[in-house]
Amino acid sequence: MSAPFQLHREALADVAADPAAVFAVLDDHRRLSAHMEKPSLMMAGATMKTELDSLRGQAVGSVIRMKGVILGVSLHVEEVVTHHEPPFRKTWETRGQPRLLVIDQYRMGFELAPAATGARLRVWIDYSLPTGFAGRWLGKLLGQVYADWCVTRMARDAVDFFNKG
Repeated sequence: MSAPFQLHREALADVAADPAAVFAVLDDHRRLSAHMEKPSLMMAGATMKTELDSLRGQAVGSVIRMKGVILGVSLHVEEVVTHHEPPFRKTWETRGQPRLLVIDQYRMGFELAPAATGARLRVWIDYSLPTGFAGRWLGKLLGQVYADWCVTRMARDAVDFFNKG
């Protein structure tokens, strides 16, 4: 893994749908990041609002922005889609300097492969810890927990979407 991403977390899941159907669901970035828009313990009860450009996060170069206030701190991140290969792979990464609490720059993505039960999904994040004393301390304490929560929620939400009906 190349700098600035020193850390990696991932989640695997078997989804009861073919890769094309799963990709279509995950390619909706509002749905993919829905866990950020709902109050939760991991978000300290706060939320982040997702804003999409005209390409809606569904093409290389598309820009995705998230903004919110957590524990009184204004947070924001801008992401850009770097790979978009339906129905198998999508990758996006931070652009500019994010203002986050427990992780800093990151690259995220998902990959799909055909499986006996439908599709095998891998959601991953490569990330670095924040700089500065307080940020690095918080990152070492909670960065891995947050990264695990994020990729696990994305994978579980995909499984749940296809198990609803």
